Amino acid sequence: MPNNFSIVTFASKQVQVRKLFVLVLIVDSGSYKFIHQGMLVDGQFFRTIWIPEGDEILLRIIDQRGLPFCFETADLRTVEEVADAIGDMWVRGAGCIGATAGYGMWLAACEAAASTDFSASFSRLAEVLRRTRPTAVNLSWAVDRQLRVASAISDIAGKIAAVRSNAVKIADEDVAACRSIGEHGVHLFRDISELKGTAAVNVLTHCNAGWLAFVDHGSATAPIYRAHDAGIPVHVWVDETRPRNQGARLTAWELGKHGVPHTVITDNAGGHLMRTGQVDLVVTGTDRTTRTGDVVNKIGTYLKALAAGDCGIPFYVALPSSSFDWSAGDDLVDIPIEERSGNEVSSIEGLCDGDQASVRLVPADSPVANPAFDVTPARLVTGLITERGICKANEESILGLFPEKNLTEL
Repeated sequence: MPNNFSIVTFASKQVQVRKLFVLVLIVDSGSYKFIHQGMLVDGQFFRTIWIPEGDEILLRIIDQRGLPFCFETADLRTVEEVADAIGDMWVRGAGCIGATAGYGMWLAACEAAASTDFSASFSRLAEVLRRTRPTAVNLSWAVDRQLRVASAISDIAGKIAAVRSNAVKIADEDVAACRSIGEHGVHLFRDISELKGTAAVNVLTHCNAGWLAFVDHGSATAPIYRAHDAGIPVHVWVDETRPRNQGARLTAWELGKHGVPHTVITDNAGGHLMRTGQVDLVVTGTDRTTRTGDVVNKIGTYLKALAAGDCGIPFYVALPSSSFDWSAGDDLVDIPIEERSGNEVSSIEGLCDGDQASVRLVPADSPVANPAFDVTPARLVTGLITERGICKANEESILGLFPEKNLTEL
């Protein structure tokens, strides 16, 4: 496992973070390219993953396991380290997993170049990455995209250069897509705000579909950040999101450092808040959404959608097009639902006397199940917020935004 850490700060010293939406346009082959500098942490801009300056072959990530108690970066130098980082959730979230896989394929190409059979080695290492998180479609999407890029070039040096360039492109596209999701989704907040006057728009989220789950901006949080920065009063109900508490630990940290008013709640409190009129809309992310609008997301999303439907509250899902599974239709049987270690349920991590510690919650002899995702049927989804606009959660509307996907991309 990687052991080169850059420790920025610990719990005894709060990390100073604010979001700067810096837009730079440069002319590139007659078109405009979007570049975003990232989240500002203690005076330094960060994306969730990047290639450090210099000639060394390595990736640098934000190690999300320590948040919100400490902010650390870690270096990944091998495909095995990248696979461990994805599987053990050093990095997590749909877009961030996809970008990490894209960069990991660059390391795979470098490793394969030292073997006697580049193609066989490159394909084997691709499968190592692909197997780490079976539900998140961004992972396999990025791996397959890199395989196609490499296959179009004959010489090994050219393959490595092309895969590296494409990894950066995948990350940049993720940033641009999430920013566009914010631009489209902010209209939902503006419409509700116009009806409520000076009262805050109350939005409920689940898990972390924020900056940390992507390369920057986030999906579900992008409209929230955009609304807040536009002066629209916003308040966020943050589901804790058991068992790994990505809402309580990550989303709350992000929102707090950005200055967005928020309140952390237990997962089971969402239905009560909706029924008593304290929620105006629900916005979540997704790890995989089918072309017919069914949403695969963090376990517990289905329950939020059921409650929202019963209470007549709009339920939106924000996603870049890289999170669509264009090959999956109405038959959801073949979509793998990741079963993670029961230790994530039987124990909980937190801060104790300044140090992170794990505490057991259940009897030692009690069996534990830990499905990591569930499926929310399209009928419960009000709309999908994408980089091309907002559409209904059905095949006709989705393909209306993405007509090129009428022929399934295989």
